[in-house]
Amino acid sequence: MSGQSSRSAVKYLVIHIQLFLQVGFLASAPAASRDVKEQPASQWSHATEILERIRVPKFPVHAFVITDFGAVGDGKSNSTIAITKAIEACHKAGGKVVVPEGEFLTGPIHLQSNVELHLDRDATLKFTTDPKAYLSVAFTRFEGMECYNYSPLIYAFEQENVAVTGDGTLDGQASDENWWQWKGGRGAREGGPNQKAARDRLGKMVDENVPVEQRQFGEGSFLRPSFVEFNRCRNVLIQGVRIRRSPMWELHPLLCTNVIVRGVNIDSHGPNNDGCDPESCRDVLIEDCVFDTGDDCIAIKSGRNNDGRRVGLPSENIVIRHCTMKDGHGGVVIGSEISGGCRNVFVEDCAMDSPNLERVLRLKSNAVRGGVIENIFVRNITVGQVKDAVLQVDFVYEEGAKGPHKPAARNIVMEKITVEHTPRVLNVVGFPGAEITGVRICDSTFNDVKKDDLVTEADVKLVNCAVSQASK
Repeated sequence: MSGQSSRSAVKYLVIHIQLFLQVGFLASAPAASRDVKEQPASQWSHATEILERIRVPKFPVHAFVITDFGAVGDGKSNSTIAITKAIEACHKAGGKVVVPEGEFLTGPIHLQSNVELHLDRDATLKFTTDPKAYLSVAFTRFEGMECYNYSPLIYAFEQENVAVTGDGTLDGQASDENWWQWKGGRGAREGGPNQKAARDRLGKMVDENVPVEQRQFGEGSFLRPSFVEFNRCRNVLIQGVRIRRSPMWELHPLLCTNVIVRGVNIDSHGPNNDGCDPESCRDVLIEDCVFDTGDDCIAIKSGRNNDGRRVGLPSENIVIRHCTMKDGHGGVVIGSEISGGCRNVFVEDCAMDSPNLERVLRLKSNAVRGGVIENIFVRNITVGQVKDAVLQVDFVYEEGAKGPHKPAARNIVMEKITVEHTPRVLNVVGFPGAEITGVRICDSTFNDVKKDDLVTEADVKLVNCAVSQASK
């Protein structure tokens, strides 16, 4: 890594160590061996302490309207330069960059400290699908692996007090004819652009611990960028906007502290279109959002394989509440890029319902990725229907049980879950040497259950639950 990148990593690590010392009470949370009826209530006090630390970033009242800098809202004129000028002016004074009513075509937007990007009602930012526009190569992670790649559509690196807010729309314009075909699935054509070769090359670099500055991707590699990525930032707010047609992951806070995602409406059904992926972040609040996605609704991550273990920063102290999950592989998911671990996640008062929503809570890893997942608490979830199971723990995901890094899941408590239709309650698959312990579902009701539970190599119990089989 370059000298600047090394100094940045050290600075970020120091910040995390300081925060860890301030809030170290969670590292010693009671183990799953405690009485299960006392455990859920005793742990939820930690969620309150997390929320008391999280603060909304404050911005001066100055407003910088992009049309004053030359932006044209006709949906055709390129407004990238005008938006960049508005951000630079706002950064010097602090305040709000305003996108007024209209359709504004743009390339990547790079935010700076003390800048709030605000979209008025009936304002749309439409992002060009020309990959060459995103060649301002950015330091990022692709599926949990560090590299230099295409710039995310909206990006901030090592900034403080940054926000994207408003009632307008962020439209990535992704489709089977552009970004999505790079996945190699739908829309792909023989001999056309495909990410597989570059993805495999990056994975090999991670396995061999190749220095990050040598992992140069971008043009010709076909690794799709995230839509909104805040990387190594403090005091982040994403509020109110609508997000449509993302190239890949939609919201990607990475190595951030003090993050709020509030009132966001996401409807994007492309490949790997996760709704929100907090990765190696701490003190995160996700609330009042709607997720209708082509992959996981919320997927908590902490780096993949050697990269996750080398950086060694878990995702921790995350509160998710009052959200609605529709289509998706899972409502709340932890993994699979979870090599750095995950702890202290609190999920409450959410509604989930779709024939295309596969699980309520999903944990996934394997013996190559490893990672410790602990202190996960879920309560007061209302579910219409799910496609596979209420709880899935899949520790034989992709590479499976062959590898030296056995994953662990412990102290996972779900309570007061009400489900009207589900094929089964549990789909839990471990393997010898992996750990799945202290997994409890309490005081819950499951109706219209069609299949027997699947539990392999795991300590999982239902306590005071009602399970009604589907009528034949």
